[in-house]
Amino acid sequence: MRAADAGRLPPRRRGPGLRLRITTVAVVIVAAVSALLLWLGWLLVGLVVRGAVPQLPASSKIVVDGVAVDAAQLGEVLEQHARAQVLSAGVVAFVLLLIAAAVLAWTFTGRALRPLHEVTSTAQRLSAESLGERIALNGPDDEVAELADTFDAMLDRLQGAFDSQRRFVANASHELRTPLAVIRTELDVTLSDQHADVEELRRMADVVGTAALRAEQLVEALLLLARTDGIGLAVHEPVDVAAVVASAWRSAGREAAARGVRANFATPPAPTVGDPALLERVAGNLLENAVRHNVDGGWIEVATESDPEWTRLRVSSSGQLIAPELVAELFEPFRRGGVDRTARTGTGLGLSIVRAAVVAHGGAVHADAVPGGGLAVTVRLPSGRDT
Repeated sequence: MRAADAGRLPPRRRGPGLRLRITTVAVVIVAAVSALLLWLGWLLVGLVVRGAVPQLPASSKIVVDGVAVDAAQLGEVLEQHARAQVLSAGVVAFVLLLIAAAVLAWTFTGRALRPLHEVTSTAQRLSAESLGERIALNGPDDEVAELADTFDAMLDRLQGAFDSQRRFVANASHELRTPLAVIRTELDVTLSDQHADVEELRRMADVVGTAALRAEQLVEALLLLARTDGIGLAVHEPVDVAAVVASAWRSAGREAAARGVRANFATPPAPTVGDPALLERVAGNLLENAVRHNVDGGWIEVATESDPEWTRLRVSSSGQLIAPELVAELFEPFRRGGVDRTARTGTGLGLSIVRAAVVAHGGAVHADAVPGGGLAVTVRLPSGRDT
């Protein structure tokens, strides 16, 4: 056996197709019902004929089908004759009925299964480049329509996963080019200098280490974005948004204190349901952005609120002046929106990850430019009170 064929499963033996099986079942049912009706007709016609024979003198002779029959035997002869007629005509009708049942069952079964052929044809045509095709079946709300809708929903998830993968590859190749180019350039320049001393090598190592850290941050951010963008949640747990904000601030608060950024929190309990790790990443990215893109001695305001339907988290901060028409671009990967939003240690993916994670939770996110400079981001998540 060749190595290429070693892992292949043997072809499975398949029975007759669904259309043939349905047709066979229909014909068998019609045959059983027809045979029962024929037997009842055969039985009843004999009883009716025997009961309807008039009383004649015993010595009389009656001619039936050219044969003289005693009057005493007339009822029995007529009964046999009627049953024979019913049986002969019934057999012909029985055969014709089975043929008609087979033809009709085959025809209507083919029409009923046509949507399944559409599902099969669509599946056979699909590839990574044609995942946008859908069945979009129009018709009654039956099992076939449910199957088609389920197939379309599966294609939506697959397309989201493929699109997320494409964006991940494109973004990674684009953004990793810079730190990798820095690493290669530093290595080539330094190693080509035969008189490079320890100080020069340490400088090269410092530059290479910084570039490698930048590449690592990009890869981690891109992986998180790929995990949340276009893919459903794997974890559904009750989460208090106020608690994840407090947890995320432990990290961002140190940088805020070092830069003299004042923070004001109004965070009463705000329940929702979802992935605690992703929601903490949402809060962490918003707080980190609010600190990193702030001005020294600036301010941050964080507020949570909840009602029976929605839970909201709002993070506002001072910072650079942002044109209102460019705010929406900040949610796109590596978009600066006319402002250097990655001037410090950011990756340019913070708000992209926030949007992807919030959408995966069935929520929405919105940003507004703060008059005088800064940004206010509002996250809306489904409330977990009814769960």
